[in-house]
Amino acid sequence: MAEGFLRHLAGDRFDVASAGTDPVGLNPGAVEAMKEVGVDIARQESKKVDRFLGQRFDYVITVCDRAKEACPTFPWAQSLLHWSFDDPAAAEGRAEERRAVFRRVRDEIAQRIRRFMARERKANKDPAQ
Repeated sequence: MAEGFLRHLAGDRFDVASAGTDPVGLNPGAVEAMKEVGVDIARQESKKVDRFLGQRFDYVITVCDRAKEACPTFPWAQSLLHWSFDDPAAAEGRAEERRAVFRRVRDEIAQRIRRFMARERKANKDPAQ
């Protein structure tokens, strides 16, 4: 969801990639939650983080505590950020309760990305944004 929001909100300002420590494909709950707010992530790929080892990044952002612990180090990244979100795929309960967790986490991610982008614009003094 974070990749989808950053692509949607930032356009081409960032070259966005996402990966997991144990990717298992897109979760239909995430696809549905994002579609509700007009962001189509259905074509995103689930990639293993090892695919990006050795590449340089301005930011590497982990979005769940399990990923932070299992993620390899990225010494070639300028900034390592950790944003702790619940894993909505681990939600339990009835279908509507699980959907509510996806929606809550989706909204938390969107808010965090908007704050990140605002700080980034301010730091780079980007008057066009």
